[in-house]
Amino acid sequence: MGKLDGQVALVTGAARGLGRAYAKRLAALGAKVAVADIDLHSYREFAAEAADMTGADTAAEIVAMGGSALGITVDVCDPQAVAAMVARVVEEWGRIDVLVANAGGGRGRPVDTKASTLDPALLQLVTAMNLFGTVYTCNAVAPVMKRQRRGKIITVSSVAGRAPAADGGYAHYGAAKAAIAHYTRYLAQDLGPFGITANCIAPGVITTGRIMETVIPGSGRSRRDRTALVALRRLGTVEDCAKVVEFLATDLSDYVTGAVIPVDGGLVRG
Repeated sequence: MGKLDGQVALVTGAARGLGRAYAKRLAALGAKVAVADIDLHSYREFAAEAADMTGADTAAEIVAMGGSALGITVDVCDPQAVAAMVARVVEEWGRIDVLVANAGGGRGRPVDTKASTLDPALLQLVTAMNLFGTVYTCNAVAPVMKRQRRGKIITVSSVAGRAPAADGGYAHYGAAKAAIAHYTRYLAQDLGPFGITANCIAPGVITTGRIMETVIPGSGRSRRDRTALVALRRLGTVEDCAKVVEFLATDLSDYVTGAVIPVDGGLVRG
């Protein structure tokens, strides 16, 4: 039997990269998984992501491996759409035991997003995608978990939310991710009396298609060996992060809440 047999998980931003890995990991543990994304085929944007797919979308991959999955198209910046997503999952499966609020990401290049020259429209977009989307999703799921008197909420920050890059680039993204980490600490205090845990992971440099094709090449120090800044001397994989999500989603972390866990191989930002 799997650790999450009989449970229901909701993963946002699950069409590719890290979110896809989280959804598939939870399905492998026995959970029924709602796969949510603004575009369930967004993996097509990046060649490496498209090449890694084994089905039409993440939900199809889970079904092919013998699991149960539901694909939902949603924009997490729209609170009404998020509420409708949660209602659909509850209507389908009756409960939500695990939430991974992963949807977000950056826009623009680090060299073009210095802290003192942020474009207001880009700042609004990235803050909405990351912070507001996370809050809207947690707000919608919390009443379901409160009724159950149990639940596991996992939010996603970033190494960029823990320490700045030396050149001050990608400031909009880093600030939004820092806010998610602190919001999660408040969430843990709010929901703890209901038996709900809320924790946050902060991935480092992970070799997703988006990071490798857009973020690193757009950095002012794109030619340096980034592994030299990592204690383990390698970049991270999506599975490195999915293993920590497994810990936070199962009974192994029942007495862990309000934590922000770096998954960065011992990265030193520079």
